[in-house]
Amino acid sequence: MSDSVSDCIRSRTAISEAAAEAMVRGICFKTGPPRRLGVELEWLVHDRGAPRRPVPAERLDAVYAALRSVPLDSALTVEPGGQLELSSRPAASLMECVDSVAADLDAVRAVLDGHGLALVGIGHDPWQPPRRFLRQPRYDAMEACLDRNGPAGRAMMCTSASVQVCVDAGYEEPGPLGYVRRWWLAHHLGAVLVAAFAHSPLAAGRPTGWLSTRQLRWTQIGPARAGGAPLDTDPRRAWARHVLDSPVMCVRGDAVPWEVPAELTFREWTGSGMPRPPTQEDLDYHLTTLFPSVRPRGHLELRMIDAQPGDDGWMVPLAVTAALFDDPEATETAYRSVKPLAERTLGMPAPHNPLWRDAARAGLTDPELRDAAVTCFTAALAALPRLGAATGVTEAVAGYLDRYVSRGRCPADDLLDRPDSPGPAPTRDIRP
Repeated sequence: MSDSVSDCIRSRTAISEAAAEAMVRGICFKTGPPRRLGVELEWLVHDRGAPRRPVPAERLDAVYAALRSVPLDSALTVEPGGQLELSSRPAASLMECVDSVAADLDAVRAVLDGHGLALVGIGHDPWQPPRRFLRQPRYDAMEACLDRNGPAGRAMMCTSASVQVCVDAGYEEPGPLGYVRRWWLAHHLGAVLVAAFAHSPLAAGRPTGWLSTRQLRWTQIGPARAGGAPLDTDPRRAWARHVLDSPVMCVRGDAVPWEVPAELTFREWTGSGMPRPPTQEDLDYHLTTLFPSVRPRGHLELRMIDAQPGDDGWMVPLAVTAALFDDPEATETAYRSVKPLAERTLGMPAPHNPLWRDAARAGLTDPELRDAAVTCFTAALAALPRLGAATGVTEAVAGYLDRYVSRGRCPADDLLDRPDSPGPAPTRDIRP
């Protein structure tokens, strides 16, 4: 890292455009052998006995106060609409991640059950309109910023939930596990994951015409906030340029509400120094206000998967993604299977290209996506024993392949078959 960037870190003085770009390049891809795995699980929280009824804020306050005293290995946070999020620690293996998060979820569910509440894995609330639970300067500014493009931002903040899988960036050197290949793979395999795990076809009690309404909301937010970088041969350069050319969400200060400038990019901010010069802390914060489908944070954060039904449904996308990224044979198979799909991106970043839109709208009824999904899930299934997966996890992936992928279906189809009954679905325990 250059001396100028180091000086900015130490003194928290104004950061220049060159220093900002160098810093983003330095932190976005931490390369090395793929060793760590993580998952971030977002859940809607519904009244167990009356899931269509909004949960009053005082009930959410009470249950979250109770959860703060529960020892968990994962970090527990609350989303703006009251959704609950569990973020695992980086794990050394798939089963370490599964076992740790599953134990935490058991503890969380026990507390919620005592309050008559339940965690529900659906990508977009099928009944409730967006309703803010958290009142904080960050979310006030986010709402004001996103409102400029319409109501989709509030839906994303308050009525959406996902399974986000985190994998290491990969080796510096070229190859199946190199970071350039993994970056490319994440953006094309991502469309297959959107289609295979789509689980949000409803809003306000009616079908939206999209199997993943959650992905629809991201496209409606627009590429400035929810878009990604071009798939350049140099991901570091492309991502750094994207970060600097993206609009600033807000300028934080002691006074609230925070200022929400219109169309001020971070690059322009470093040049103008107005309304005050940006610092390295502002750059760090700016990075948290960008929501691409694949976000490089040293590791790769895959943000495209809808929350899944059942108590343990989240384990399937975690296991499939881990296998396709960290087993060399499965990675190569996945790469070959999704390579033909690249023509449908038209060179546009996710999720605002035709491939991703087709995946979110049509799911696995799209023949090319279905074929790619069958190949990828089959490769993942073969790889899981090599990654030390427990029999229960392997059987769950095999069951998902048979129930959904091989038949060109996804969980959204189940909701459309029974639109009056989304809620805590019964599930068998797929742990060892």
